Amino acid sequence: MTAQDKAKWFKFLILILGGGTIYKLANLKDAFYVPMQEFMGLSHTEIGLLLSANALIATGLFVVGGLLADRFDTRKLIPVGLLGTGALGLYLATFPPFSSLMVVFCLLAVCADCIYWPALLKAIRGLGNDQEQGRLFGLLEGGRGVVDTLVAFSALGVFVAMGAAENGLKAAILFYSVIDICAGVLTWFLLKSNPSAAPTTTKKNPLSNLVQALQVPAIWLVSFNVFMVYIVYCGLTYFIPYLKEVYGLPVALVGAYGIINQYMLKIFGGPAGGFIADKHFKSPSRYLKWAFLALLPMMAIVLLIPKSPGFIYAGMAATLSFAFIVFSMRGVFWAPMGEVGIAPHITGSAFGIGCLIGYAPGMFAYVGYGAILDHFPGQQGYNYVFMSMMVLAVIGFVIAGRLQRLVRSTAQQAAGQAQAVTN
Repeated sequence: MTAQDKAKWFKFLILILGGGTIYKLANLKDAFYVPMQEFMGLSHTEIGLLLSANALIATGLFVVGGLLADRFDTRKLIPVGLLGTGALGLYLATFPPFSSLMVVFCLLAVCADCIYWPALLKAIRGLGNDQEQGRLFGLLEGGRGVVDTLVAFSALGVFVAMGAAENGLKAAILFYSVIDICAGVLTWFLLKSNPSAAPTTTKKNPLSNLVQALQVPAIWLVSFNVFMVYIVYCGLTYFIPYLKEVYGLPVALVGAYGIINQYMLKIFGGPAGGFIADKHFKSPSRYLKWAFLALLPMMAIVLLIPKSPGFIYAGMAATLSFAFIVFSMRGVFWAPMGEVGIAPHITGSAFGIGCLIGYAPGMFAYVGYGAILDHFPGQQGYNYVFMSMMVLAVIGFVIAGRLQRLVRSTAQQAAGQAQAVTN
């Protein structure tokens, strides 16, 4: 391995460190959904409103984040986002009233989704060529899964050690906050001392870059493809209360299942999706198309498994299998940005537009799913949510198919131009 390769992977590991910690507070529901209801007094709909408020602000600021990523050094933006998130978590641990919680979740979006995330995506894309994008983004998802799992299980251990009650939840939130602050400090110094983190020469007119990116049809198609993966991904949250309410999953296992469902599967799903897309399908967009189709029989199995405590492990296996496919798709859903040939100087703007559209389901999906569950209690509500996810997967299959055709057309045009130059 050359010195350049070592520097590249060192920077990659540093980026994973922050990527696996910054969203813990905004996604507290992943491991602590039921404790949030019991000790913070939140309903399904209120949790959905917090998540939607976070997503609304995030979506509105993603393009701003893209402009920042094109204008400022990513090695400065990334630590600032982490430090701000940790500071907000210290206040969140006081269990403020719901109105204040809304403000906190909105500010978490500013730190994580505006300042941090577009800068991270731009930094990752810059680490490799177009043929490596599937692997890089897949390994990013997998690496985040490793950090996610370690940190989340540690927080769950803190929760249990403190009595698995109100004080335990506060301690877990403080733990997440301290981890974010430490990651921000470490990332600042490690990236700053890394020669490969030096800023690259780009066009310093972010508004011009944004206008140019808006005129590229491929960016819009990639963005809507991410949208469909993400809206299905939002539904994974409800596997947790589903197993508890319908199958009687013990409370002690609810947090552990949530961590596995939302974090641990990243360890395997992200890299698996990246390597399968690059090595077997030879195209991330082609893999996404067929992965959407594979979701349909898996969800059918989830719906058909008998609803009794004796089938709880079958229900867990089926839901985790479905989630694994979704995480494999999340691992590569940004990789088509490389396939469609986005110019390097508009990369930040392209990802800002992609995040604006792609993560938009967070504004309404959680509220929609939560409202269905509150309006149709019990198994009926979950059936409606899961069948909705199947319909969305079908739409995703159609969009991914269109994206694949665009990628094929782009490749053919590039080959034709190269041949013309040769002749």
